[in-house]
Amino acid sequence: MAYFGESLTGIALEWYIDQDISHWHIWDDLARDFVRKFQYNIDIAPNGNSLTNFKKKTVESFREYAIKWREQAARVKSPMDEIEMVNVFLQDQEADYFQNMMSAMSKPFAEAIKIG
Repeated sequence: MAYFGESLTGIALEWYIDQDISHWHIWDDLARDFVRKFQYNIDIAPNGNSLTNFKKKTVESFREYAIKWREQAARVKSPMDEIEMVNVFLQDQEADYFQNMMSAMSKPFAEAIKIG
């Protein structure tokens, strides 16, 4: 328990510093409080449907959009393999991009970004 705080950063570290650690007698006490506080991260994790709703903004480049999309895809609870990820990404594209990116099927995501 003594080293747990050293593994934290950002808001989790801020939360840990603000705690009264005297009420944590065993690891389960700390773990329970931590999970209670940060459970929302699991509850709001993206899924396949939320990836479909993740659209390119008019002010961002295709590359910026693709990188953000890929970051969200990495957080999906049932991890997708590279080919599945590229296929879902391609299906989410507007018709113009989709037509031009068909050659990216079965290629790594980085290659799909280059083609896009």
